[in-house]
Amino acid sequence: MATNQSRENGRHLRVTPTEGAATSGAPGRIGQRPGVAEDDLGGDGLCTMDFGGVYKLAVGGVDQVGNSAVAPGDILYFTNADTPKINKKDTGVRFGYANGSVASAGTGTIEVVIGY
Repeated sequence: MATNQSRENGRHLRVTPTEGAATSGAPGRIGQRPGVAEDDLGGDGLCTMDFGGVYKLAVGGVDQVGNSAVAPGDILYFTNADTPKINKKDTGVRFGYANGSVASAGTGTIEVVIGY
């Protein structure tokens, strides 16, 4: 191992989320990096986030134009102003890929593969 390496894996880090990730299991981001909170946000403003993996998350069947069904393999984005925050609006921060389907204009809990 190189003497300047501080950790072997950067997937699980204690961070201050830029948006979201306030409770365990919630999606969030730190800048342009998407992740899911592994624990609740502490009084110090930090939580441990997982920046990889596959999670069951609420996903909205919308894109930047309007209603749009989600299909397996679709690219998903984190959109701060929306509920749910994960959808197909490419105006958000790229979050990962759908591993399930959501009807147009619907909301569903599906597997989401986090990452680029």
